[in-house]
Amino acid sequence: MQNLNRLFIRHGFLVEEIEEGRFDCRKETEENMMFLIETLDELFVAYTKIKGLLKIEETDIDEERWLRAVDFTYRGRTEMLQFGPGVDIPGIKNFDTYMAGIIRQLNRLGLSTTSCCDGHEKKLPSISFTRDTDITTVVKVLTVIGLPNVHVRNHSISIRAPRIQLLDAAEALSTFSPEDLKKDIEELKKQSFLMELESCLSIDGDSGDEEDIRDWVLSKLVNHADSLEVDSKGNILAVKVYGRGKGPVILLNAHLDTVCSFDEGREIIKDGNIWSSSSGILGADDRAGVAILLETLKRLDAKNFNGTVKYIFTVEEEIGLLGAKGVEANFLHDVDVAFVIDRRGTGDIVTSCGGYEKFCDDSFGEFIEETASNNGLPGWKCTAGGSSDTRIWASHGIQSVNLSAGYYHEHTADECLDVEGCLGTVELLLTVLSEGKKLREIIRSLKEMKKMIS
Repeated sequence: MQNLNRLFIRHGFLVEEIEEGRFDCRKETEENMMFLIETLDELFVAYTKIKGLLKIEETDIDEERWLRAVDFTYRGRTEMLQFGPGVDIPGIKNFDTYMAGIIRQLNRLGLSTTSCCDGHEKKLPSISFTRDTDITTVVKVLTVIGLPNVHVRNHSISIRAPRIQLLDAAEALSTFSPEDLKKDIEELKKQSFLMELESCLSIDGDSGDEEDIRDWVLSKLVNHADSLEVDSKGNILAVKVYGRGKGPVILLNAHLDTVCSFDEGREIIKDGNIWSSSSGILGADDRAGVAILLETLKRLDAKNFNGTVKYIFTVEEEIGLLGAKGVEANFLHDVDVAFVIDRRGTGDIVTSCGGYEKFCDDSFGEFIEETASNNGLPGWKCTAGGSSDTRIWASHGIQSVNLSAGYYHEHTADECLDVEGCLGTVELLLTVLSEGKKLREIIRSLKEMKKMIS
């Protein structure tokens, strides 16, 4: 299910939710409002329209159901969508179904388009721009929001991505202002990540009550994973193949539950790079780990990684690693190494529980240390730690480590989060996975060592 406000953004309607179920429509054209009303009627959704406001009774709608309602034969057939001074913005019924949102957002940002096509699942989605539009800026912003495979030809681009991801792109672009486009790419990446991190930290869900955070994570994964499921325990299991897929199988893991519920009405307090809660826990254990993995997923397409990544977001970690214990062995049987993101502080590579229960061979931890140091990421060191899902993956014979997620004083009202530490963990993961040859060598060496011992 999708919140209606998100659906409107993803599909090109410039209406704004001012409170639950009430939308300000004054910025939208009469033509587009007629199309919106037609769509609601098609969906049999009750609404009331009064003086520029739209009150809608049903606030969550399945996106597949919505797509069926807004799609029709020959929609977007003209494709030529001229913009510029004195030229009216065409009604979004003239856009291909999957293009409406991204085109509205690009033009809102001042990146003026002239034509578009969503590819109709037969060719790559493409967009053409006016001569005065800076294509470098277009590529920059699309890369930041997770569309790195953009090919430029003259003043047109093609996007090597499924057209469903264009809807995600529209939603991500809606968070930027025209002034933001003046920032460099690293600033934009940070801004985009921090907004997602704040959203993640705003969703409650303690052990056994993870439904809301699970639905949110699923909405982020659904258009990016090659396979996606929720297992019988409630864990999210996702798989994505990168490159030719002829490489290592990596497990990335964080847990969905918090140790207790958020205090009602609490706010996130931001003091520079340090975030905390106005009351009760912040929930960075392990919402920070969840956000780090989602950001890694978004950025990994642009990196030189050839292999398979399995993502596991577990439930009920805080009450005995119950979700991880319930993951079927078949999902884990081909995993070479695992990275868990659920450790306090910054710079820790946890290789054992208390120094007595090893998660991996020393050489694997040392490889991560060395990779970080050689790539300008100082401070990462191997250490002993406490209990986490890492114990479960290690018990399956997987070389596993638990990496710092940037939080401190977890499980208390003094919990805080170093957001720069979060970004540092994203960079470490991307760097290690980009070291394809060295990663394959260490995995091969560890397998040979295991054979010799057995």
